[in-house]
Amino acid sequence: MASLQESLDKFKKQQEKCQSTLTSIAKQKLKSTPPKPSSPSPPVKFSNDTERLQHINSIRKAPVGAQIKRVIHLLLERRQALTPEQINEGCYVDVKSNKAVFDSLRNNPKVKYDGRRFSYKSKHDIRNKDQLLSLIRKFPEGIAIIDLKDAYPAVMEDLQTLKAAGEIWLLSNMDSQEDIAYPNDHRLPTIIVDSDLKKLFREIELPRDMIDIEKDLQKNGMKPATNTAKRRAMAQVHGIAPKPKPKKKKHEISKRTKLTNAHLPELFHNRNALGPQ
Repeated sequence: MASLQESLDKFKKQQEKCQSTLTSIAKQKLKSTPPKPSSPSPPVKFSNDTERLQHINSIRKAPVGAQIKRVIHLLLERRQALTPEQINEGCYVDVKSNKAVFDSLRNNPKVKYDGRRFSYKSKHDIRNKDQLLSLIRKFPEGIAIIDLKDAYPAVMEDLQTLKAAGEIWLLSNMDSQEDIAYPNDHRLPTIIVDSDLKKLFREIELPRDMIDIEKDLQKNGMKPATNTAKRRAMAQVHGIAPKPKPKKKKHEISKRTKLTNAHLPELFHNRNALGPQ
């Protein structure tokens, strides 16, 4: 038994000696190995949101009118009441922190504010084709299309449907924004207009500007169905560019013009300058 214990002690000493030798060799290898050069640090990368943050910052530094326009466009597109936080998420306009924007938006005629949320406010509170027809019938003198086109998303399609069904008339003039919808009252008898009266009516030259037409109506004691001056002022506030006025064509007599009243040669001096036909 004593002999076995001596053998174990001798074996442990040998193991400790081997371990000490291995540790010494490992330390020598570490000292002789040259240090690896340190790798260069990666270049600094900007956040992927940098461009978006710059865009948001440019919006919030824009004039109040430009920010209001973005909010109104969002409200018109969504057609639902939005909190200032939802507006901020939708178009990056911080209504809550910008008092000038908040006050201007709250007092805008196109916006409804209930004390907590903002929503789009159309001139006429209608939601479908039946309500549209009922509204038009309340205006026998006509109602401007521009006052209807933002009432609800499908209003323009419903106007065409009512026209095709013979329920209303849509009369156009030189400016498409001045189109007027008239109710078609089926209770009234059909009126046949004499051809000479039609011709006389068509030969009357109207002013080129709708404002001048409205002034002439007022001079003759009639109330215009439209207010072009006010509408154009509102369009400028909302950034809508007015349509250019059509240029009046200059009518001259050409070789192809069929002439009558040949006994009045002073009317045809332009034709004479063209030479014989």
